[in-house]
Amino acid sequence: MIRFDTAEELAAALRRAAEAHGVHEQELGHYDEGWPDWYAAFMLRDPATVHSPDAERS
Repeated sequence: MIRFDTAEELAAALRRAAEAHGVHEQELGHYDEGWPDWYAAFMLRDPATVHSPDAERS
C-alpha cells in the first residue's frame, strides 16, 4: 500500500508524474485525455513513491 503522510509528499509524487507525463504527451504528439489513469499507474510504479520509507510503513 502506498501512503502519503504529508501534502508535500503527495505534491512531490504529483510533480514527478507531471514531468514524466509531459514526456509521454510529447511522444504521443497530442493532449492525453486519459491523463488521470496514466498518472495513477505511474505513481504506483514510481520507485521514489513505492520505495519511500513512508510507503513501507503501511
